[in-house]
Amino acid sequence: MSAFGTVLVANRGEIAVRVIRACRDLGLRSVAVYSEADRGALHVRLADAAVEIGPASPSESYLDLERIIGAAQGAGAEAIHPGYGFLSENPRLAEACADAGITFVGPPREAMLAMGDKVRARQRMQQAGVPVVPGTDALSDEAEALEAARKIGFPVMVKASAGGGGLGMRAAHDEGELKAAITSCRESAQRFFGDPRVFLERLVSDPRHIEIQVLADSHGNTIHLGERECSIQRRHQKLVEECPSTAISPETREEMGQAAIKAAQAVGYVNAGTVEFIESSGSFYFLEMNTRLQVEHPVTELVTGIDLVVAQLKVAMGEPLPWRQEQIEWRGWAIECRINAEDPWQDFQPTPGRVTSYHEPSGPGVRVDSSLAGPGDVSPFYDPMVAKLIVHGESREQALARGRRALFEYLIGGITTNIPFHAALLENPDFLAGKLTTEFIANHSELLQRASDWRDQQPQTLKHFSSDARQVAAIAAAIAAT
Repeated sequence: MSAFGTVLVANRGEIAVRVIRACRDLGLRSVAVYSEADRGALHVRLADAAVEIGPASPSESYLDLERIIGAAQGAGAEAIHPGYGFLSENPRLAEACADAGITFVGPPREAMLAMGDKVRARQRMQQAGVPVVPGTDALSDEAEALEAARKIGFPVMVKASAGGGGLGMRAAHDEGELKAAITSCRESAQRFFGDPRVFLERLVSDPRHIEIQVLADSHGNTIHLGERECSIQRRHQKLVEECPSTAISPETREEMGQAAIKAAQAVGYVNAGTVEFIESSGSFYFLEMNTRLQVEHPVTELVTGIDLVVAQLKVAMGEPLPWRQEQIEWRGWAIECRINAEDPWQDFQPTPGRVTSYHEPSGPGVRVDSSLAGPGDVSPFYDPMVAKLIVHGESREQALARGRRALFEYLIGGITTNIPFHAALLENPDFLAGKLTTEFIANHSELLQRASDWRDQQPQTLKHFSSDARQVAAIAAAIAAT
């Protein structure tokens, strides 16, 4: 690790924009990479330089390790920031950076390997004294799985050994469901991670998904920045996150924080990372560690006042953390809504297409991290998230009020988005009361009807804006075509 002046951002969309802005704050030169589908993307326009790396398909561009390293070398980049997704948790990228003499803005390869395999990670955590959910090692066949499930006790969760992000997870409530769950999880694990191995964990009742942000430097210092509540999910993938959690007391926060620090230190972790826990009835258990920046990092930034991306870059330069644990303070409440191009009324299926009008909310306590700056395309080749709406207030009640106000002002025309669903969620009585579990959306089917009502009540001023914006976009397109 050493000082560097140019950073290649090996990603796209809003996270690439976020990293590029952090580079500019530090006086670093940024280099964007882009596929053919992203030629006119916002991150390409904001960077100091940009390199095209291949076709729209991720496997031929953003996931092509050789093209990423080649782009960095060709642009004179001394460091690579992977963002999240794509190659961010691939130890081969960290290794390739080391071989090329490029600084990897992330953890050591060995730490990624240790936490990348969920079965081995469970074993390491048990050895480190971090509580884990009762479960198994990787399973070889269905008979072994059935015997293990009987010992653990139904219901159980079948998980991919090499995976993360909830991909492929399947619940089994009895022996009849277990076979189908294993088959489905194995197929998903092979498709997403190239590794069909699965394992079992006891399915915790009424669980909340709580994660702890950690920061570690190369000088032996590790701190935690508190918890994020990530229980609002669909298909095991997060939609809303907040900091702090309504379920966590200051005493439990410190207990979980120390467990997260133990987890990070057990694998020699350096840089920003997140230790994820499942919490139920006051008990918590290790789930996994995400060896990268998280999508939901802004809520921690707003509550702690710490710029996590700047911290990542400084740690990668070899600087020690400037904070001690006792200096970390949590002020107010922050909530993040993931704004996705998806249809809540069609099981949240992606809705890529042409954005014909775009108007971001603003005002006190409102932040938008977006890959859009106006009308443009949402590609079918990539994740449907187009923006993150983050609000902050002195209390949860104020943050919720600002969130509702911001959603009221947020307009994305031309495609279906989940903005109405978020609006329905932020006024739901159980959500307002903090009665959250990972099954919240599945157990609140009335949210869809309320989202429909909210959509139909869109304010007339924004409807007029939408009409005007479409006319402006059409005129601009006509001028561009001449």
